[in-house]
Amino acid sequence: MIHLKTADEILLYRETGKIAAEILTTLKDHVKAGVDTYTIAKIAEDLIINKYQAIPSSIGQYGFKFALNSSINHVICHGVPSKNDVLKDGDIINLDLTVKKHGFVADTSRMYTVGTVSKEAYRLCQVTYECLWKGIEQVKPGNTVGDIGYAIQRHAARNDFTVVREYCGHGIGREMHEDPQITHFGTKGKGQVLKKGMTFTIEPMINQGSRQIAHLDDDWTVVTKDGKLSAQWEHTILVTDHGYEVLTLREEERVGFLKWF
Repeated sequence: MIHLKTADEILLYRETGKIAAEILTTLKDHVKAGVDTYTIAKIAEDLIINKYQAIPSSIGQYGFKFALNSSINHVICHGVPSKNDVLKDGDIINLDLTVKKHGFVADTSRMYTVGTVSKEAYRLCQVTYECLWKGIEQVKPGNTVGDIGYAIQRHAARNDFTVVREYCGHGIGREMHEDPQITHFGTKGKGQVLKKGMTFTIEPMINQGSRQIAHLDDDWTVVTKDGKLSAQWEHTILVTDHGYEVLTLREEERVGFLKWF
């Protein structure tokens, strides 16, 4: 069942989204060579609880133990923070966190570069960010989930990248995962019709090589089957009267990708 948010609920949800956005920006100062992902996860947890008096809602969800997922290089998603995963120059990493406050969950992720990365890695991150926004720009009442997926898939393919199909965006609100599913591939005009008040994530996972995936033995981490790089960006989106509002928009994004990434 899809819950359409009221005006009062949206006011609260904006506050939750802002918290998640600010934390991802703050973590930029901690993503550097020599820092392990366990430390970064604990910093995020401390910020959520002690600075913002909110709940790190991924802790305990399906048995997960951390405030965020940390996915490095060929890890597509659900990377588990570890003291053994020490960042090094040239890495790219996705940090994906959820925050719950005022009864609502905000879900967002960001790519980070460590030191100097290759042109190929940087281009993957940039095109994936463009894919996210190609999808977001399709959000308005009357459009469909298929419109979002088509726009993302088309842009990825035009840049010789592939879209992971096994994982998708999702409805979100008082629960982390709600209806509908938001696939990152699709056909124009097909699928769930978007309505004012819907909230969901768009979170394309784009691979440098094949779209095929593999799972590690920890039952969490998903990697590219060919070992090539993967990137992901995510926002929580509200469908408005005539378009969309990005509830997890970061201030840095207002000045353009190349000026802050």
